[in-house]
Amino acid sequence: MALPREILPKVHAYIAGTLSAMDCPAISVGGTSNHVHALFALGKRCAPAKIVENLKRSSTVWIKSTFPSLGRFAWQSGYGAFSVSQSGIDSVRRYICEQEIHHRTMSFNEELQKFCEKYGLDYDPRFW
Repeated sequence: MALPREILPKVHAYIAGTLSAMDCPAISVGGTSNHVHALFALGKRCAPAKIVENLKRSSTVWIKSTFPSLGRFAWQSGYGAFSVSQSGIDSVRRYICEQEIHHRTMSFNEELQKFCEKYGLDYDPRFW
């Protein structure tokens, strides 16, 4: 189930706040109705998998309780986590902010598949 476009800023703000509470300050959170990107500083106390698990669980509960019409909402089972060098932060931040524009010409799945091919990563569409 895709998220309605008009609630995306609230969802992104919730995710940023959750990251902050986990001592992983958000640098940029954004996306479209069918996916979210979160650029954040990795805290010292949580593994990336635990961060994603907590973000998905807590945001799902929050979305369902805040927007009752989305009672059937669920994130997909998979996720991607990639490190970014300090010199790449501005580029990734711009990429996140321009998601709506970017995905007018290429779907998220198409882009992810190309990214995985470029960097020699396994791509399994069942998890996206």
